[in-house]
Amino acid sequence: MPWTIERRHDHVAVVTMNTNKVNVQNPAFFADLHMAFDRLETEFADCAVVLTGTGAVFSAGLDLDHHFAMFARRSLKEIDDWFAAYRATNLRLFTYPRPTVAAINGHAYAGGLITALGCDHRIATKGDSRFSLNEVPIGIPMPAVYCEIIKYAVGSRGASELTLFGQIYDLAAALRMKIVQATSMPDKLLEAAIDWAARVPADCYAAYGFSKRALQATTMAAIDSAARLDRDLLSRSMSDPASLCAQTRRYRDLKGRDITWPLPT
Repeated sequence: MPWTIERRHDHVAVVTMNTNKVNVQNPAFFADLHMAFDRLETEFADCAVVLTGTGAVFSAGLDLDHHFAMFARRSLKEIDDWFAAYRATNLRLFTYPRPTVAAINGHAYAGGLITALGCDHRIATKGDSRFSLNEVPIGIPMPAVYCEIIKYAVGSRGASELTLFGQIYDLAAALRMKIVQATSMPDKLLEAAIDWAARVPADCYAAYGFSKRALQATTMAAIDSAARLDRDLLSRSMSDPASLCAQTRRYRDLKGRDITWPLPT
C-alpha cells in the first residue's frame, strides 16, 4: 500500500511510511518514497513535510535478507546499479526544497537513521527508542555520500563516532549527539512536528529553498567530490570476502538463524 499523505495544516503534509511492519528498506520501500515525493511535488506543492512511521519503529534500515544476498552474489554491476538508485533516493529527501521534519516515532537504525538525518529537523518520541548507524559492525561500509549527509546533520566529530563505531544510543545520548533536536510525548509527537514544520510560511518557500541550497552547497560539493570513491570502491568493499563473513555472523546474531543463500567459495 502506498504511503499515506495527509494535509494536517494549511501548509503541512504528514507522510506516514508503511511499506512493511518496521519499514525495512528494500526496492519496495524506495519505490514508495519516490512515489510519495512525486505526490508531494504535485498534489502538495504548497506544503512542508513531516515524515513519520508507525508503531515502535521509525525504520529498521536495510532489508538484510535482500541486501546481504545481493552482496554475496558479488556482482559489482548489480551492487553499483542498486547503490545508484539508493543514493538518488536519499539525496532527493536531503535536498528537498521545502521544510522537512522527521517525527521519529521509535527506533531508527542504519539506513533508517540516515533517512531521519536527511530531514532538516528531527523530533523523537520520549521512551526507550534506540538510534544507531551500525553498518560498519555489520560489515557494510558507509557510502561516502552518506558520510557527508551525516556530517551535515551532526557535525564531523559526531559523524565519526556514529559511523565508525556503530554504537547504539538511547534518547538522552541521541540529544547530546545532535541526532535529534527535540523530544515529545508519544501522543504529542505529530503535533510537535507539524508545529515546527509550519513555522515557515508557504509564501517563504522560495527563500527557504534557496537558503537551504546555499547551506548545503559545501556538502553537495563534497558529495560530488567523493562520488568517485563510491564508484570505484564501494561495491568491492560491500562484497569483500571478509565483509561477507561479518555480514553472515551478524545476520545470525540479529535474526537467530543462518543465511539461506550461498556464499562464494
